Amino acid sequence: MIVGGECAGNPSRCAHTGPARWLDAVQVGPYHVGLMDDHESAEPVRPRRRAIYLLPNLLTTGCLFSGFYAIVAAIDGNFERAGIAIFVAMLFDGLDGRVARLTHTESAFGKEYDSLADMVAFGVAPAIVSYQWGVARIAEYGRAWGRLGWLAAFFYAVTAALRLARFNTRVATQDKRYFEGLPSPSAAAVVSGFVWASTEWREPGLLGLIAAFTVTAVAGALMVSPLSFPSFKNFDLMRPVRFAWLVVAVLVFVVIAGDPSRALLISFGAYALFPPLAWMVRRLRRLLRRRERA
Repeated sequence: MIVGGECAGNPSRCAHTGPARWLDAVQVGPYHVGLMDDHESAEPVRPRRRAIYLLPNLLTTGCLFSGFYAIVAAIDGNFERAGIAIFVAMLFDGLDGRVARLTHTESAFGKEYDSLADMVAFGVAPAIVSYQWGVARIAEYGRAWGRLGWLAAFFYAVTAALRLARFNTRVATQDKRYFEGLPSPSAAAVVSGFVWASTEWREPGLLGLIAAFTVTAVAGALMVSPLSFPSFKNFDLMRPVRFAWLVVAVLVFVVIAGDPSRALLISFGAYALFPPLAWMVRRLRRLLRRRERA
């Protein structure tokens, strides 16, 4: 093996490095040979993509734990805690990726683990919470209603899985400014926000149960829709802002603290409904223009 590159042909160019330091950044198989002394040895370099890092994966575990706790709380009949747990899972899900990018600890393992945790926290958990709260009670009004109820919960779960699979396969080519389909955390926020806001509704009746069934099914349909939803990834929290924006942020916290369940439901509900409503308005305008031309 010939080592040394330019130094092999011109030793004078490497004379300043000393006789024991003329190996400069040579890669030998899995070993990296740098400026070596007699007492140094080549050490294997572990590829960053194959490594496993503790901090971001702990945050992902927090997301998974919160989703699992939501399922347990819903089975026990504590729907307020179940709704809160899903929103806590959203916080962990928003932190793990950002922490990994800031600390340069991104890895293939972390991405796969995050996707599986999202499926539990934002796919299975909201479906079970919704079913346990109200969709299961539809069976009291007839077998057909009960069948539609659990099918709506399953439809939500499977659309969450399809949404995550589509995102993972198109993440490299997708426009970073938009999501294709409603993001699964936002869909989970709509479903869990509805259940959380309805915890005081002890006897929802048939209309309330149909509302739960409809919210669950519509959230699932929006996840697999081709509609574009803003990602807000271009929003930089580190840049300086005007004082008025700081006041607005404080007011948002005050409103959410006053009635968190309804405030979060309205916020995420508006986010979920704006793209389909905007699409319907555009379609209506096109139809009116065609009629005017005709």
